[in-house]
Amino acid sequence: MELIRNFCVIAHIDHGKSTLSDRLLEYTQTISERDMTNQALDDMDIERERGITIKSHAIQLNYKALDGNEYTFNLIDTPGHVDFSYEVSRSIAACEGALLLVDATQGIQAQTISNLYLAMENDLEIIPIINKVDMPNAMIEEVTDQIVDLIGVEEEDIVLASGKTGKGVPDILEAITKRIPAPTGEPDGPLQALIFDSVFNSFRGVIAYFRIYNGSIKKRDKVRFVNTGKEYDADEIGILRLNQEPKNELLAGDVGYIITGIKKSAEIKVGDTITHVSRPCDKAIEGFEHVKPMVFAGIYPIDNDDFEDLRDSLEKLQLNDASLVFEPESSIALGFGFRCGFLGMLHLEIIQERLSREFDQEVITTVPNVSYRAYTKKGEELVINTPNDLPDPTLIDRIEEPYIRAQIITKPDFIGSIMTLCMEKRGMLTNQTYLTTSRVELTFELPLAEIVFDFYDKLKSISKGYASFDYYMIDYRSSDLVKLDIKLNGENVDALSSLVHRDKAEAFGRQICKRLKELLPRQQFMIAIQAAIGMKIIARETISALRKDVTAKCYGGDITRKRKLLEKQKKGKKKMRQVGSVQVPQKAFLEVLKLND
Repeated sequence: MELIRNFCVIAHIDHGKSTLSDRLLEYTQTISERDMTNQALDDMDIERERGITIKSHAIQLNYKALDGNEYTFNLIDTPGHVDFSYEVSRSIAACEGALLLVDATQGIQAQTISNLYLAMENDLEIIPIINKVDMPNAMIEEVTDQIVDLIGVEEEDIVLASGKTGKGVPDILEAITKRIPAPTGEPDGPLQALIFDSVFNSFRGVIAYFRIYNGSIKKRDKVRFVNTGKEYDADEIGILRLNQEPKNELLAGDVGYIITGIKKSAEIKVGDTITHVSRPCDKAIEGFEHVKPMVFAGIYPIDNDDFEDLRDSLEKLQLNDASLVFEPESSIALGFGFRCGFLGMLHLEIIQERLSREFDQEVITTVPNVSYRAYTKKGEELVINTPNDLPDPTLIDRIEEPYIRAQIITKPDFIGSIMTLCMEKRGMLTNQTYLTTSRVELTFELPLAEIVFDFYDKLKSISKGYASFDYYMIDYRSSDLVKLDIKLNGENVDALSSLVHRDKAEAFGRQICKRLKELLPRQQFMIAIQAAIGMKIIARETISALRKDVTAKCYGGDITRKRKLLEKQKKGKKKMRQVGSVQVPQKAFLEVLKLND
């Protein structure tokens, strides 16, 4: 155990974590030159295409240090985007140290601070690294001062590195051996191992990744998963290299994988503890935090026959991404589907993309919304995840919506436009601090519902990419919210209902009605598209009927002949309108949801 070091890499998005991890793998010759690719640990196509890390990735390296000892490093590369902070919390739970990466050209960003606090709460040893020092616009002295102010380390403790050229990699490896503590635990005690991740393999079932705190595990041992209470045989255990390497025994401090032949994804939970059946541990390990989803949306199969396939796909995805939450629901317009909870809009987008690529599931997603609380006049509290859960307005005393505290770090030039954007989103400025002469931190309190759609994109465009954004939930506050219904010929389309603030309801209603008018195909009868709050119509668009020119055969003669034919046609259209129903095509659903485009 003295020669084991467990550490993760944390940073803001696009500060070069995956590139630096590549250099560490190259330097320690964990991956041969032939197998080496950029972003070697990112194994999903989406990650490589977008250049972002979505999942944490664990890998074991061996390093012969200058003191002559051969060390075993367990490295976990983590995501940087605010939507995947859950993955970071899981990685931190399995480590004793963290490499804190700061981009020399951008300095400390909001997510850097957020991840740093997460690591400090878990008592991790922090090694600050300034990356991209080879860039011509690197501000090394300025960024060094920022790190010294933030963490309180000495200047000589900061490692200068470049993920591109490999500069500083030997210094980082030496710093890991000297500054990150070895894992502690009782090698002879009862087995106690924390599951920090899991994946599904169609041939071998569920593969769980774990970190052993106490005891040891051997191949063929009979093990129990404490939270689910199920018992299994350890068919295969091993360590995580670029490919899994089977071993006969793993000891305290090790990070590895276990295959028990579990085929059902529900039987394994991330954060569970593994112990021996014959000699169980006293208590389960305190797992990492259970993150509550922030954004809810309905996911429906395009063909209702695919409902069960969609359930299987979501269960397998949940193994790989424990922050995804879902439960069955049905809609009049869309049939059977699932109500899913996500950590943010990027998370929703990635899940949709993964369903399509990995499971060939093409789905329809309803308008994303957040979770509200409604209080009835009798004092009952109701959790509102969909607008259709809302009781009759006459029974409601008040509705509360979730508020977040947002930290935005930017250049002083963009303060005005960022404040305008946040005020438009019903935000309130609570603090403004100059971190340096060229960087300012703005703290806002905002309703979560206002930022889930397009806030992040708008912030990036008005600040020319220089603003960074991080947020966390603070509380629920009472708001004047109303349910906006969309009606087609007087019939509600439940999949298009939404909860909006009263001041914004009219503009939002007009926008949806206009969009639907463009998208819905014309029928033989007139279609009225209306946005309504309760019984009050606040916006309306009309799609005129397809008409045959019934007067074409009347040339000359009395005008009453034409009138008679038009009256007859009018009656027919009226009758058709009473009988006909308007079907919203699937394409229209997908397009209406892109309102903010």
